[in-house]
Amino acid sequence: MSGYAYIANSSGPVSVIDTASNTVTATITVGTGPSGVAVRPDGGYAYVTNNNSGNVSVIDTSNNTVVATITVGTTPLGPAVTPDGSLLYVANLGSSNVSVIDTATKTVTATVTVANNPTCIAVTPNGLYAYVANKAGLNVSVIDVATNTVSATISVGNFPFGIAITPDGRSAYVCNEASSSDSVSVIDIATNTVTATVTVGSLPFCVSITPDSKFAYVTNSNDGTVSVIQTSNNTVTATITVGTNPIGICITASGANAYVCNANSDNVSVIDIATNVVTATITVGTAPETYGAFIQFTPYGGGSVVNSISEWFGT
Repeated sequence: MSGYAYIANSSGPVSVIDTASNTVTATITVGTGPSGVAVRPDGGYAYVTNNNSGNVSVIDTSNNTVVATITVGTTPLGPAVTPDGSLLYVANLGSSNVSVIDTATKTVTATVTVANNPTCIAVTPNGLYAYVANKAGLNVSVIDVATNTVSATISVGNFPFGIAITPDGRSAYVCNEASSSDSVSVIDIATNTVTATVTVGSLPFCVSITPDSKFAYVTNSNDGTVSVIQTSNNTVTATITVGTNPIGICITASGANAYVCNANSDNVSVIDIATNVVTATITVGTAPETYGAFIQFTPYGGGSVVNSISEWFGT
């Protein structure tokens, strides 16, 4: 089984990659400054944050057309969909809040104030909490999804940007994107405390976790590498050279491959997880994933009712 990767190119359209052939099969014009992508779990819609136009483009993946545009806060970056597909959370860097969108009605139903400059969001596998990395706040806000209120604030390293939660729901990994840190903070979800700090490459930006929760892959934007963290002991077990200025990263749900957006190379590196070797390089648009939100996948080109992130996408 294969899927499609939707890549936000900050100076151009969205590129759609067929992960079976690793070729671009479509481009989609969205708003100004597309930065992040999230896909509804049934694969029917992709949501693209447009940081310069302050809105979200809704793409029908069955025909790759934009069917709605939703106004959110200022400079929207990383989006995340709840596991049941009912809600989309959008981090608005410029307005220091999070827009909550009802995916059925395609309307904003709540706005949650967080700390300064939220960048990326990860939702727990049980759908109960959304974890928001706040770059200038130097912390992570935990939003209770039932009430859309902040239930906890967790201090991490300098300039937290990318965030991902292990599929087993135990830990959140937060990239501290600052030369004074060059680290990843590990949060225990049960206690909302930082239990480890892992030194990685220069200016870590985004992170993605393998489906078995055993490894975290971190893009190091300043040295063109990806650090592989073994989650059992939080040590770096491999460093992989990719393109220039790697930003966004996502691992296919089969755990076979990681897709890495290289903003200054205008391409995507495909890493074989089994060997930690780059097996393909795909040319896309200008500055893919410049603002660090995650690449996402959708099955069969759209429309099939399957879980798009947590269970599918063998390549």
